[in-house]
Amino acid sequence: MENSTNKPWYKHFWPWFLIAIPLSSVIVGSIVLSFAMDGTNSMVVDDYYKEGKTINVRLDKIERAKELNIKTSLDISGDTIAVEFLSGKPEIGTALKLDFFHVTLKNRDAEILLTRDAYGIYRGNIDFDIKGKWRLRLMPLDEEWKLQQRINLPQRKPFELIPE
Repeated sequence: MENSTNKPWYKHFWPWFLIAIPLSSVIVGSIVLSFAMDGTNSMVVDDYYKEGKTINVRLDKIERAKELNIKTSLDISGDTIAVEFLSGKPEIGTALKLDFFHVTLKNRDAEILLTRDAYGIYRGNIDFDIKGKWRLRLMPLDEEWKLQQRINLPQRKPFELIPE
């Protein structure tokens, strides 16, 4: 018994145990604080009124695609994309814009420019990983109409992209 009382305080269990409790709460609190102050949520919209006004414009573009009876087949194989019009093919061969919006990670969003080849098929190249759940948006450069769809990629066979 005398041996245990003569040891210095740092060689005993209980002082370290009592120090560890507040020290661990300070460490966990600082980690939580760094997560809270690290970045903003990119999914939150600041100006709801302005966002609401643009929804009507977006719906008009989808309605325009319905009027033009635009239906496409989208084939993603390897690092190439091919878009073929099944109906409503534009008479002029201006380029198309295909936007990839990742459903949760804004930094993975991408835009691909598709140009028409001699067969009337619009083609482009992918230089990013497409695995995951995406929201696709296809529109001409003048943004007259718009097609959009949610899809899990990669797909083994071509899929239709129609106005919904």
